[in-house]
Amino acid sequence: MNAPTRGVELRDVTFSYQRSTKWHPTSGIDLDVPSLRLDPGLTLLLGPNGSGKSTLLKLVAGIEPPATGVVTIDGADLWTREREARLGIAYIPEQPDLSPYAAVGEVVRLVCSLRNVPWSAGQEMLERVGLGGLEHRTVRELSQGQKRRALFASAFLGEATTLILDEPLVSLDLDMREMFLSWLRERLDRGACALLSTHELEPFSDAVNAVVSVKSGQVVKSVPPELGAERLERLRSLARGSESVD
Repeated sequence: MNAPTRGVELRDVTFSYQRSTKWHPTSGIDLDVPSLRLDPGLTLLLGPNGSGKSTLLKLVAGIEPPATGVVTIDGADLWTREREARLGIAYIPEQPDLSPYAAVGEVVRLVCSLRNVPWSAGQEMLERVGLGGLEHRTVRELSQGQKRRALFASAFLGEATTLILDEPLVSLDLDMREMFLSWLRERLDRGACALLSTHELEPFSDAVNAVVSVKSGQVVKSVPPELGAERLERLRSLARGSESVD
């Protein structure tokens, strides 16, 4: 039997918040992805605010189901082979979305269980991110910074192979920033597939091997230009939506 192809693939995917009127009555965000493949390495997701970047990240992370089409992770369909497809996903949203009445330890223990990681590793990770001794505190009792640390502790556990990252550097102190960048480098070195949306391009520009641009719900992929100042300036132009991907 052939080994599954590593990476993320979207085929004939469409999405519209118009169908979810209870939660998004006026957003009207539409996304159309006829074909998109993300290979191992770092793919930068760029586009103006409101273009659909966060929606695309949620589709790939399995947070939102597509209206039509298929999303696969390492060859497994996100919605028909859920456990297999989601086992290696680490999703870091811009805003922590943790159950407010769950204890920090319960959140991390669940992640340990899903990823076949011993609870002792979860406790060690809580110590590393500065939440040691807070495992019995509920999420709603944490500061915003502590909630982000709990989110990162969950993401760092296990051997994540698909990284979905939405503005991961926002509001991080220097220690957490370096911990995140070190984890990302280590995961990429081990062949992970990462999709990153960020307004802070400099820490990532040299590692990017593909760019996905979203504008008005249309998704286009390209290989970025060579290293150097021109590359970074072009990435900035794409982020502003003032240039199209070739």
